Amino acid sequence: QVQLVESGGGSVQAGEPLTLSCTATQDLDALGWFLQPPRDARHLVAQILRDGTAKYAESAKGRFTVSRDNAKNAVYLQMNSLSPEDAGEYYCNAGYSLGTGPFWGQGNQVTVSS
Repeated sequence: QVQLVESGGGSVQAGEPLTLSCTATQDLDALGWFLQPPRDARHLVAQILRDGTAKYAESAKGRFTVSRDNAKNAVYLQMNSLSPEDAGEYYCNAGYSLGTGPFWGQGNQVTVSS
């Protein structure tokens, strides 16, 4: 069973950066991040394939950068210029292609104060 271990969540002020990290116990093609805001559905933020192909939500383009270290089975999400709309529970996700993979991390709370 694949396990995803996340770290890096926390509380920041609007405009500040934050980086999330996630390490998988197996090598998987697609690694990424989903956000579940309060009182809203979980949705894709950013995703990256082993070859570096990345996909972003419109709200993340230009502010967030997803990257991975294939040697460590790790994925990172560098978030800049955070706003309260970016707050919520961030989940690491892994699978075999772009889209929603079958494996989830435990979730990491991000709070952004205005």
